[in-house]
Amino acid sequence: MFRRKLSDWSDLDTSSLVELEREGEEILGESPGAAPNGGSGYYGEEDDYDEDPIYIPCTEFYKPQHSGNFFKDGKTLIDFVLVWEEKVSSKKHKTQSSSKGSEKRGQQGRARGKTTYENYRRRYHRNLLKAGLLCEKEQTLSERRSLHYLKLSAPWEVLVYYAEELCLRAPLQAQPNPDNNASDRFLQRLYLPNPLYHHVPNKPLDYYTCAFRKSKLQRFLGSECQATYFTNTQRSRILYEILSRTLYGKRKHAEVGIERMVKEGIYTAAFPLHEGPYELPEYEVAPESLNPRQILYQYWSRWSLWYKYQPLDHIREYFGEKVAIYFAWLGFYTAWLLPAAVIGTCVFISGVLTMGSNTAAQEICESGKKYQMCPLCDTCKNWYISEICPMAKVGYLFDHPGTVFFSIFMSFWAVTFLEYWKRKNATLAHHWDCMDFQEDEERPRPEFAAMAPQMEQNPITGVKEPYFPERDRLSRIVTGSMVIVIMLCVVMIFLVSVIMYRGIVSMMMYHTGNSILMTQAGNIANISSSMVNLVLILLMSQVYTALAEKLTRWEMHRTQSLHEDAFTFKVFIFQFVNFYSSPFYVAFFKGRFVGYPGEYGKLMGMRNEDCGPGGCLIELAQQLFIIMVGKQIVSNVQEFLVP
Repeated sequence: MFRRKLSDWSDLDTSSLVELEREGEEILGESPGAAPNGGSGYYGEEDDYDEDPIYIPCTEFYKPQHSGNFFKDGKTLIDFVLVWEEKVSSKKHKTQSSSKGSEKRGQQGRARGKTTYENYRRRYHRNLLKAGLLCEKEQTLSERRSLHYLKLSAPWEVLVYYAEELCLRAPLQAQPNPDNNASDRFLQRLYLPNPLYHHVPNKPLDYYTCAFRKSKLQRFLGSECQATYFTNTQRSRILYEILSRTLYGKRKHAEVGIERMVKEGIYTAAFPLHEGPYELPEYEVAPESLNPRQILYQYWSRWSLWYKYQPLDHIREYFGEKVAIYFAWLGFYTAWLLPAAVIGTCVFISGVLTMGSNTAAQEICESGKKYQMCPLCDTCKNWYISEICPMAKVGYLFDHPGTVFFSIFMSFWAVTFLEYWKRKNATLAHHWDCMDFQEDEERPRPEFAAMAPQMEQNPITGVKEPYFPERDRLSRIVTGSMVIVIMLCVVMIFLVSVIMYRGIVSMMMYHTGNSILMTQAGNIANISSSMVNLVLILLMSQVYTALAEKLTRWEMHRTQSLHEDAFTFKVFIFQFVNFYSSPFYVAFFKGRFVGYPGEYGKLMGMRNEDCGPGGCLIELAQQLFIIMVGKQIVSNVQEFLVP
């Protein structure tokens, strides 16, 4: 089949291609992708680098003559695409740079790096062929760069082998798939119209499924049609599994997997293709004739449909269960935020309306120069309590009887939200037939399989699998825990630095002599320190997330679920301390260690912080607002503008 795809280039010498195909067929045998330690593409470092086995010269832009994601033969489906970029140096530039020694040495260094990347790609391509994949390469040239596209496809034998190894669910019998929305049923009982509902065409069928077995192939629904039996989502998952466990360098250096190759720049990108265009045709067509991508774009991913029910079954069919569960949680959480937002708004409005009844604020505002207060620093002057009149009024908005009710309401809201989400999650897992998935059935992670030092028999399945000793893993987990503790200590150091920054800014404001700056010194210091704290939080989050990912990989967890749980735990612990250490300090510790006149508590020669004139609660509200809203703004900029 690989030779048939090269028939258009009959003038090329394809002897190396034929030889590699024979070699791949011999290794493939009856178990595509099998290798000495249980994975695919694990071939020894003794393989010599040779010419690129799938190089197809093409100096003009690729213009497919057929519709669909296929090879040039129009039959072989493209499951994955690898892309890399090479710069093209002009002759004029080479002539100029050859006269300068330093530039020449730099050019030689870049050439060595380029050669290393080429060798990595050649070995990776060889191992992909040995794993049974079909490959086809395209190249586009411009004046400055050359783009290479490696199209990958998994034949039927490879798909069947990995479907059984990955325990993919296969359909046994179709059944109806009715809509299941509690709010829709409730409104129907009341005979009220439902503005949230809208009909989405081509709703996927529901199936009774079980784990795929090659020996029971004929019993599965649709097995007679090999071209359409596996969905594009399943094919992409199988291809990603192969790409993730294929070796490209030395195994002892963990040079394995497409993710690391993309991060190191060996490949520019690696991705599956979408199923057709998302734009609607210019002429009118029936909704049922739209492709899955057009349906999702037309009935889900448009701004005008933000309040409609999400077509979760369509999302699951196109992207898989994990992505569908994420969007289900996102929609569920957003919907549950609505009652909390309504109650919170009502409590805030009630505080605004009853602000005039605040006796304490009225007494402060009417005191004039009657009550003189102690200096706020060793070199500051006395001040009058009437100067904090505006802050006393504003502080009432965050500390009045309505806020007590709101705190009680949010406690019940949080517990109820969690329990209802558990029920929703279980309903979706049962509906999509992934509830009975057991940890013992999950296959080893690709990187774990590639890096495991030995093989052991699985006590559940009886199959030999890659194994990493638990004692070694425990020692690595302990070492990683020490790294986490060190990072948490760094967060505490930053917290103390922010506290000292607040004190320094406050003193600077007091010493200016400006009445406005002196009155608002606490607010200026608190707001500016919150901004500094936000920047430190974002920087530390980026550093620690990358560190946690490397630590989790180093711990060598067997399955993807265990890997994700360990990574999530590390990130949760750090992010919790990173984001909430400063608000916790303001809420529970600030102002507790001030001392009294003549015997003030001090830290590094500076007087310990006291709550501002409006109380610590208003400072807490300012910090939470700046940190949470600032984090959302930065996240939205990264998601919408950066890509």
